[in-house]
Amino acid sequence: MGASLADGTVPLRRHRPFVLLCGEQVASSVGRQITALALPLLAVTDLGAGAFGAAALLALTYLPGAVLSPLAGAIVDRIRLRRLLVWLTTLQTLVVGSIPLAGAVGHVTLAHLYVVAGVSGTLTFTLSVALQAALPRVVGPERLLAANSGLTAARTSGQVGGPALGGVVVGLLGADAALLAGSAAYAIEAFILFALPAALDALTGSREPARAKSLVGSLRTGLAVVRAERRLRRMVLAGAGLNLGSGAAAALYVFYATRDLALPAWQLGTTYAAYSAAALAGALLAGRFARTSGLWRATQIFGLAAGAAVFLIPAASLGLAFPVLVAYQVCYGLSGTVWMISMTTTQQLVTPDGMQGRAAGLVQAVLLTTVPVGALAGGALAAWLGNAPMLMGAAAVTLLSAATLWAPTRAGATVPDPALDAESRR
Repeated sequence: MGASLADGTVPLRRHRPFVLLCGEQVASSVGRQITALALPLLAVTDLGAGAFGAAALLALTYLPGAVLSPLAGAIVDRIRLRRLLVWLTTLQTLVVGSIPLAGAVGHVTLAHLYVVAGVSGTLTFTLSVALQAALPRVVGPERLLAANSGLTAARTSGQVGGPALGGVVVGLLGADAALLAGSAAYAIEAFILFALPAALDALTGSREPARAKSLVGSLRTGLAVVRAERRLRRMVLAGAGLNLGSGAAAALYVFYATRDLALPAWQLGTTYAAYSAAALAGALLAGRFARTSGLWRATQIFGLAAGAAVFLIPAASLGLAFPVLVAYQVCYGLSGTVWMISMTTTQQLVTPDGMQGRAAGLVQAVLLTTVPVGALAGGALAAWLGNAPMLMGAAAVTLLSAATLWAPTRAGATVPDPALDAESRR
């Protein structure tokens, strides 16, 4: 890792490559929020899609992340990172921009929207893997915790303003024309990534293992790394369980809040706003929590807190529904954000430089797969058991999954604790 790229003497707020990545996160979040709002609106209001059609768009957006992330990780480890980042965002610009172009000539179809959703999802999750692989090169291992916190704060700020901007643009221009604004946000993201130093394309350092001759061999090597690192393996399994339970709860959240608890729209929206504010606070405070308790301990504490917070959803049926759901969103937003930052930082610290893409891809695949599985299972069980019992079960799954992080670690664990401790003290 060259000093010109990961210069530890320059504060992060003045470290140009890191500042560029923060700008990329804001632009990317705005683009995704506009696209996520405009695509289903266009399908439902202009093209007559029903509930299944709108759900299919969402599924096509996330399915590639679950299926293709391991392959994307193997590719990331074989290709020059800066060039890959620029190409991914350039293609995203063209793919999303194809809809307003087709709208201008009157040829937008549902099939076109489905293709855009699938391709855009593939590009988004490949970019996520590539950025996780790039960050250790940009800031160095000693500042990964602070860097992950900063990037999460930048991304969250885009998520806070993105929906409002998307709603205004859709209201003024219509859904298809609004996607032009989404495409423009991706174009800005591409220009920002193009400004990254060319040193990001250089080969990684001495920790890089010998390259496998095939993609299958690469994937096997990456899987071996994840399996060998005991704490990483436990975090992935705990995260899968957390996402399974929280995915089931999230699938019923709006239905439960509006039908069972009779929350008006403004109160429901306020609970989501509370989540965004808490997530931003979590991003800003993650470093302080880790310095106080240690990086691994922060992962344990806030994973458990996120799991316990889900119990507040069924508890809202006992009375004071609105404040209880606000409390849930605050607790889950804060705890879940600190947990994810700590987990991502640990993953990057224990993974060899030449393996970052594969490890990130495999972890992302596991975490993404359990969300739709939990959502589908939650919907089916709620129809059979009722909403409140199903939500209690979902909360139990999240809490028990997080509790596995507290199981004793056997002697001989391969996680380099000194590196984690040094990072958490910065």
